[in-house]
Amino acid sequence: MLKDNTKYGVVLGFLAPLIGMFVFYKWKLSVLSFKEFFQFILMEKKMLTSMITFSLLANAIIFTLFINTDKDHTAKGIFISTCVWAVLAIVLKIMY
Repeated sequence: MLKDNTKYGVVLGFLAPLIGMFVFYKWKLSVLSFKEFFQFILMEKKMLTSMITFSLLANAIIFTLFINTDKDHTAKGIFISTCVWAVLAIVLKIMY
């Protein structure tokens, strides 16, 4: 059922952290509206990098799933997108 190709993995790897960001929102700042949450995140750069780092846990979960089911090409795509997200977090951390 689960595909085994790199493009599919890259797409999953970019979408899973978005779900992780939503979980972060519900966990940390659910008292704010979604609009207020994004305004707060953009103002508090430390919170932005924390959110990105937390959201990468979603990639770790799906990466492990695909590695354990021998879908190595998909796992490679997830790893590529995780590296892109991680570089983004590092750049934001250094810049702010």
